[in-house]
Amino acid sequence: MKRLMLGLIAIALALAVPSPASAGTGGGRAPDDLRELAHKLKVYIGSAVDVTALADEADYRQLLNREFTHVTAENAMKWESVEPQRGVYTWEGADALVRNAQRNGQHVRGHNLIWHNQIPAWLTEGVADGSIDAKELRRILRDHIFTEVGRYRGRIRAWDVVNEVVDDEGNLRQSIWLTTLGPGYIADAFRWAHQADPHAKLYINDYNLEWNTAKIAQTLNIVKDLKSKRVQIDGIGFQGHLGIQYDYPGDFPAVMRQFTDLGLEAAITEADVRMVLPVTPEKLATQADYYRRMLSTCAANRRCVEFTVWGFTDRHSWVPGVFTGEGAACITDENLAHKPAYDALLGVRRA
Repeated sequence: MKRLMLGLIAIALALAVPSPASAGTGGGRAPDDLRELAHKLKVYIGSAVDVTALADEADYRQLLNREFTHVTAENAMKWESVEPQRGVYTWEGADALVRNAQRNGQHVRGHNLIWHNQIPAWLTEGVADGSIDAKELRRILRDHIFTEVGRYRGRIRAWDVVNEVVDDEGNLRQSIWLTTLGPGYIADAFRWAHQADPHAKLYINDYNLEWNTAKIAQTLNIVKDLKSKRVQIDGIGFQGHLGIQYDYPGDFPAVMRQFTDLGLEAAITEADVRMVLPVTPEKLATQADYYRRMLSTCAANRRCVEFTVWGFTDRHSWVPGVFTGEGAACITDENLAHKPAYDALLGVRRA
């Protein structure tokens, strides 16, 4: 089976990876690894990090530290992870990620401060039973932001302040934040985050923002409203969760420009490209092309500063647990062997 997979990967590599001369403008020798590519493109190249794997798996840790200039905690900075019981904080995973990043010359994305998922039960249950009213919830949210952002002040390059606050129909997402506090919670969160760390870049982050026109329009409205109120917002995060069974979002470069034309920096924050299993050479080639096109979109926009994959190995991908029958979404396989997607990224040049 191992020989068969190596053969499939070799075929897909030939199909998918452009030569340095054809990969874009710039020419010259292809980089040896993603860290070198990041320096050539002047774009942070990062990965989400499973902090358990970081602690327990030497091969995972070595590849992460060798290849990437930016890291994001996959779960360790989310609210239910850092404050599972009210007033009881568990910083071990987040602290370990930040320390490891500092040792290895990596920048950190804080993910995230507000989301409608992975909220601790004490908070959701308190809102549901009325023991936490609007005034109390607002105070809790403010305290959470000041506590977490303040803990890592000066050590986090960028925070996803609000995550997925627009639904698929382009409406503000129904959540305990919107229904209890009203839409003003978004501006409050950015104000508090900026007060807690004036030097961190502050982002709004969402999925399907590469193509969903209703979501794009609403997110643009949010950004414009914040700017009109002189609320600090620095960046737009495109998650970049794609699947090869769907057409590539060809308007993505123009969409990104709509946001960067407003003065925001941009980042692709959670890139992966899933496929319906089983893996074939053709699917790997298509996957490689999707990855290449995402990074090329970033490299072609001077205000795009970061390209982060949502985990670099299929060993720890979230995809199979959420999308039945799908997987193989990352740039290396379960054994950390490079897939065609990895090599396709190395072929990208800045336009």
